[in-house]
Parts: sequence; structure tokens; C-alpha cells
Amino acid sequence: MFDVIRNHILHVLQKDGSARSVEKLEQELGIRPDDRWAFRQALDELCSDGRLILGPRNIVKLPDLSDEVTGIFKAHAQGYGFVRPQQEGFDEDVFIPAKGTAHVMSGDRVLVQIKRKGRKDDSDRITGRIVKILERAHSTVVGILRQERDRWLVQPDGASFFHPIEIEGVYMTKARPGDKVSVQIRSYANNTTPARGTIQSVLGRTGRYATEMAAIIRRYQLHDAFESSALVEAAQAKAAFEAGAIEGREDLRDQLIVTIDPPEAQDFDDAISLTRNSKGHWVLGVHIADVSAFVPADSALDRSARLRGNSVYLPGQTLPMLPEILSNGICSLQPDVPRYTKTVFLTYNKDGQVMATRFCRSVIQSKARLTYQQVDRILKGEPLNQTRDIIDLLRDMEALARCLQTRRHQAGMLHLAMPEIEVILDHEGRAVDVVPKDTSFPHTLIEMFMVEANVAVARLLDRYCIPFMRRIHPAPNLATLRQLSHTLRLLGVNLSRQPKRVQLQGLLEQLGDTRLTVPVNLLVLRSLAKAVYSPAAVGHYALAASQYCHFTSPIRRYADLIVHRVLDAYLAGQVDKARRLYSIGDLTQIGAHISETEQAAEEAEQEVKTILVLSLLKRCIGEEHEGVVVSLTRFGAYVFLPEFGVQGLLRTESLGADQWQFDERHQCLVGRHSRTVLRLAQPMRVRITEVHPAAGRMDLVPAQAVVKKKPLGTRLNIQPSKRKKKSTTKSSKKR
Repeated sequence: MFDVIRNHILHVLQKDGSARSVEKLEQELGIRPDDRWAFRQALDELCSDGRLILGPRNIVKLPDLSDEVTGIFKAHAQGYGFVRPQQEGFDEDVFIPAKGTAHVMSGDRVLVQIKRKGRKDDSDRITGRIVKILERAHSTVVGILRQERDRWLVQPDGASFFHPIEIEGVYMTKARPGDKVSVQIRSYANNTTPARGTIQSVLGRTGRYATEMAAIIRRYQLHDAFESSALVEAAQAKAAFEAGAIEGREDLRDQLIVTIDPPEAQDFDDAISLTRNSKGHWVLGVHIADVSAFVPADSALDRSARLRGNSVYLPGQTLPMLPEILSNGICSLQPDVPRYTKTVFLTYNKDGQVMATRFCRSVIQSKARLTYQQVDRILKGEPLNQTRDIIDLLRDMEALARCLQTRRHQAGMLHLAMPEIEVILDHEGRAVDVVPKDTSFPHTLIEMFMVEANVAVARLLDRYCIPFMRRIHPAPNLATLRQLSHTLRLLGVNLSRQPKRVQLQGLLEQLGDTRLTVPVNLLVLRSLAKAVYSPAAVGHYALAASQYCHFTSPIRRYADLIVHRVLDAYLAGQVDKARRLYSIGDLTQIGAHISETEQAAEEAEQEVKTILVLSLLKRCIGEEHEGVVVSLTRFGAYVFLPEFGVQGLLRTESLGADQWQFDERHQCLVGRHSRTVLRLAQPMRVRITEVHPAAGRMDLVPAQAVVKKKPLGTRLNIQPSKRKKKSTTKSSKKR
């Protein structure tokens, strides 16, 4: 129940490794008096588990590192993996080489024996081997059925499991070799026998869009159908909805309000208005679909939405959090029809500083449904048959959004510039093209307005000491930042060993559109923590916001629905009820769950995109393309192809006749005899040789020879990593 609270306690202590008093820890986490019991219970559990030490004068500290840790294993397609330790005190994941992975699957909780501990001030990583599997994460897998002599095998998709599973009773099904199947695992592999299982269902022929989508949905445990009870309640909500009923709501139907969304969107959950008051100040109205009016707490609809956690947007298919009768119907802020909303009014001065906020339950009637592309063209001078008042509204919105963007930039907000692509599908779901994702200013315009509303709601609820679901993004720990600084210096990029957020911001801006853009943005992204949902008052590092929550997308995110409910109680004048609506324990449990569903949705979306793009690239075998090295390992280099938004593997054996050694400290592959060096961020022209869409793998070779003859006596321009001699003097390490 207190897993997330425990994690936040550990994170605060891990940031700098220093001990602190219990009272200081409470202050840093923003623990209120009413929540102290939950904090103390979490602290007691951590001390009982040996993960923290409570010393004299109530001083809390981390224990010394041990030679064994427990954690969650994450597999890589090349056979190795990483374990994220649950025993805090380790500032990085533990690298598990292929020979040390045993018979583990991605997501399994494992016991790891540490083989070598790296020093924190260099790039030597901590390595280990798995000695015991403590808890299995999967009982089913999805993969391709094949026959080898008298045996039937399924090789699981992706990197979840490295070894094939022997299948029993194939003849009792209609499965054929090459089919994609879902398998129930009956026994897991050990040192003498492979894993065994039975076919649950046949998903279809490998490579077909419908088959691959079904496989992704099964693998990530997504939900593509609603329970009948939830559908009945959704139908009842629609039947009870009276479009003209505005009792208890502020009537905003006459105001000029518009929605701006992607062209394919149907679930419009935010709308915008912008006016000036009598003093000439901007008054921004952010109007959000009032989903809480149709989804009562603890109803079948609510339980269904909580289980899903969020909508999932896959190329060519959407898995909504709410039935479409709500998500695309009475909750969606469609044009020219009355819709229930919750509204945040924000008043700004000329510098974009908030002067006043006001919140209300409202009813609106959108005057126009606009797309990002339409707004971009209008702002560039094309009227597109829009009325004068809408054109003027959009120009005013642009002016305010740029002012807010400047203010947030000055506060230190980070913006990562990663190239994103969109896959164009034909009517059968096959990829026919890949185009850059639209990143025009209207996206930033809406983002700025949504961030402002989210911050305003978080500040309001904080002011009244109401527990709510926050969107938190912890600051990176010092060891991670030191490693980032070291790696960037290898690329010729100077960054302080302990950079502040404003320094990271300046670095990202200085890159511009260069060969370093993708590698450096990837390195910075990997150094940042993952944003999650939690009631802990940690703040949002990337947005430079001390208080933040998600409020603006309740149609597609359960976290927003929770925030709407507590805000609803506040607006009804029932602050005490708002404080009791969700306990810290409830929010902790729900936050952990919906953070997991969000991660699963993101991974599923990325995997579908990769499969579709690689299916397209199967037709491009033999073609040459420009790429950039974004990662290096002992067995090769990963080269990112910006044109397609995917990366492929350049194996060491394809680099030329030499013995290639991976110098991790200097992030390069070195030819032992030729002295040829392949570095991180190096541009390369490569040729596609093999593509395996289902496995998410593409093999590349250099378009031109990498190994070039060097005059005898040529020396390498770097010094190899040296192992430190063991000290003969006894000393105690501070961790």
C-alpha cells in the first residue's frame, strides 16, 4: 500500500546520499499532520526491511551497499539486460551480461549478485548475475509458432524472453507454423529443461496488421473491450443528459470558445477562450470536459476507467479509457452543442504573470473545431474561410502563448527536441509512408495553456491542504548527472559535473539542428527520472513547477478524473469532503497502477510504430541511408535513421577485418590493429541488410569501408581505461 511513499522517501535520501532527520524528511516530502501516520508506517517498513537505518536523534540514512540486491529485470533484444535495484543506495541499474541472465523474463523480480562495483566518478558500470528469480511477471507470452522436427516451439516476441517455449498439444488447435499465437506458460525453464506451455489462442498470420495489433494488446495486457455493466452505465448517462440543463453551472455558451486538436481526434476534452478585462489584462479561459459529472466514483464505469488508467493511441486504432458513447459523445466538446465543463479563468499582466485565478463549473458551446494544421496556416496568413473574430482570437492566443513560453523558459523549463514520425497507413493497415510529426507552434500554444491550468489547479488544492493526485518528476540524482557530464565531454560538449536545470536548458538550445542533436537529447532523456503519478509533493523538474497535476484530459487519463472530483467538492463549498475524498494510501495505490498503465501504453505505441516502419523498410533492403551512432556496445553500434525514426544494429563483424574493443569510458569502438575509432554521435551512411519487424530488429552494414589502412606507428588519440590498483590501506567508504 505504501510502495510509492517508500519510493519517494528513498529518492529524497538517494539524491545526495546524505542522512537527515525524520522531521527534515517530512518537510521535504510535504507531509501534512493528517498524513503523518502513513509516512511513519512507510518509514517503519523501510527500516524493518533493512533498506534504511534509523539512528540516534531520529537520523535516517541509507545502509551500505551489499553484494546482493533485489530488483526488476529489463531485457534487451541482444540477450543482455539491466536490473533496477529495489534496495536503494545504488545510483544506477545493474548491467546483466547475456551469460548472467539465467532463464529470466522482462519484468521478473530477481536476486542479483554484484560482480564488480564501479566508481561513481567514472563510467564503469555495476555488473552482476542473476542468482534467483523471486517473482515471475508473466504467465502468458505471444510469439511465432514453428516446428523443429518433432518439436513445436514459440519464440516470444520482443525481448521479454530469450529462449523458445516448447508447446504441448498443438494438434488440438488449428495453429500452423508461422502463426502468431498466445501461449499459457505451464512450467518455466531451468538449467535442464526448457519452458513449456499450451496455445491459448491463434491470433493470425504473422505480419498482418490485425495480427500484430492483437499480439501487442495481449503482450501489454491492454483492454480492447468494455464490460457490459460499464456499457449499460454509459448508455444510462447519455439518456439522462439534458443538454439544456445548466443548474449550478456558469453559462458560457455565448462566449467565443474553440477547440484545437489533431485532425483524427474525436475526444475533445479541452477548449480555449481569450478575452481582455476592463483593465486591458488578458483573461484566459481553459474549459475542460466535466467527465466526473458522468462517471460516479466506484461505479462500474469508474472501476473500468481505473483498470485501464488511460486511453491508448496506437497507429490506426484507439483503445479508449471510457466507452465511445462518452469519450466521443456527450463528454467530447464538439462544436455547436452544449457540453458540461470545469473552467479555469487565469488573468495575466503584460509580462505573462498570473494576477488572479477563478474556478467554476460551467456549460459551453464550442464555436469551432480547429486542427493544429489549420491554426498554423491561419497564423501564417491564410484565412481558410474562418470568421474575423476567430482569426483575431487565434492571433491573440499566439501572442499570449509566446509570452507564457518566454516566462516558463526563464523559469528553467526543459524542452527535449527528439525527432518524431507519423506512420501513414493504407485501408488495410499497412504502412505506406513515414512523415515527420507536425511540431508547428499551435502545439506549443495548447501546451502552454494546459500547463498553466494544471499548475493553477495544483496550487489551489495545495492551498487548502486537499490530498490529490500529482504529476511528479523528481530531479536527477548527482551520480547520473556526473555520468551525463562525462559522456558529453567525450562529444566535445562541456557541461558542469553537477549541472543545474538552467545549464541543461542552455545546452539543449545551443545544439540547434546538428549531428549532436539526437545523441545529446537521448543522453539527457536517459539521465532524467520518469514522471509518475503520486500524492507526494515532489514537484515537476522538467517543467520547473513546484506544484503540478494533470487536470486537462479527464476523457483519456484517470489521474485527471480524480483531480476533477476533489475540485468538484471544493467548488461545492465542501472542503472537508474534498480532504476526505481520497486518502494518501488510496492515491498512492492508484498512482502506482496508472503510472504502470501509462508506461505500458507508451511502450505499446512505440512498438507498433517500430513494427510498421520496419515492415515498410523490408522493401528497402539494400538501400543506403544517412544515420547517426546513438549507442555503442561490445557487439556493435546502434545507428539511428532520422528519416524513419528507428534504429538498427551495426555489428562489429560488419565493420571490417579487425578485433573491435568497446571502450566504455570513452564511448567508442576501437579497432585493435587498424586503430580505427567508431564514436558516439558519429554520422554514418549505412545499408539495410536484414529486417525482422516482429522482433523489432534491423541489421545494417556500413555503406563505405570503416577500416582504413594506417601508417605503422599511428597511435590512438585516447588512453585506454585503466583499472585502479587496490589500496592496501584499510579505509571505510562513504556512500
